[in-house]
Amino acid sequence: MEKKYHGIIPPIATPVDKHENVEESAFRSLIDYCIAGGLHGIFVAGTNGETMQLTQRERNHAIQICVDQVNGRVPVIAGCMDTSTRRVIENIKAAEDLGAACVAVTPIFYDRHTSQNEITRHFERILQETSCEIMIYNIPPFTGEKIAPKTVIEIAQMDRRVVGYKDSSGAFGEFMQVLSVYRDTPFSVMQGVTPCALPAILMGADGFVPALAPAFPEMFVSAYKAAKSKDCDLAWRYQEVIRESSRILGMTKNATAASKYAISLRGLMDKRVIYPQDTISPEEEAHVRDQVQKVDTMYAELKSLSAKA
Repeated sequence: MEKKYHGIIPPIATPVDKHENVEESAFRSLIDYCIAGGLHGIFVAGTNGETMQLTQRERNHAIQICVDQVNGRVPVIAGCMDTSTRRVIENIKAAEDLGAACVAVTPIFYDRHTSQNEITRHFERILQETSCEIMIYNIPPFTGEKIAPKTVIEIAQMDRRVVGYKDSSGAFGEFMQVLSVYRDTPFSVMQGVTPCALPAILMGADGFVPALAPAFPEMFVSAYKAAKSKDCDLAWRYQEVIRESSRILGMTKNATAASKYAISLRGLMDKRVIYPQDTISPEEEAHVRDQVQKVDTMYAELKSLSAKA
């Protein structure tokens, strides 16, 4: 069963100008490049898209550009996370007005949930007051509260509009608990921690959400196909390439700066990050540049070996 939300769906970086507004032409070109590279969807206004650093107007602008540029070619998931249920509902209604069909929702943050029951009631109220599809997004490093597997299942059973789950917790055992329930159903189970991605796909997960997919679209799609076809030897080789690509995100003070610079090396966007994040330093640039070249070389060698096999 090929589900609506599957494969490689990057949390796309948001190009911005010197005023920290969305740089529209670069963003449209980046979206087209991702789709041309075979990526299976776009997650706009996510963590890697600096959604909480953008103004509300520019977050909505990013969603509007993405929905318009994609124009139905692949699914779009719009990030609508915020600090209260009411704010999330307002974000979702704005995204719906802009044409978004699916939104990603986390537990609230800053004033954090104190129980799994609060998380359940958060999603319940959102479903009562909005109409689009919802992807449950578990990212405890940013929200301060994980969504327990039992809670994910309870939320998923509330409404057919709850279409999937993205897990960026790194708790692989808990991820597998959710996967064991939804593996052969229309509900999508997506891995959000890239080093866990191929093992998850081999076990039946539907896809993963790598920040660096716009820099290496063909490589990530090939890795996904290898794991999906249950070619364990080839998937293991791709896991090594993916592991090296993941090192890029740790080469700067913040991962977004590394991601944006790696993508900028493809000539697709500027490396600028939103204040007060530190801009990538010349020394960091050199490290990232060398690592991008290493990943490109590893992928070229693996592709050559696969062609000869």
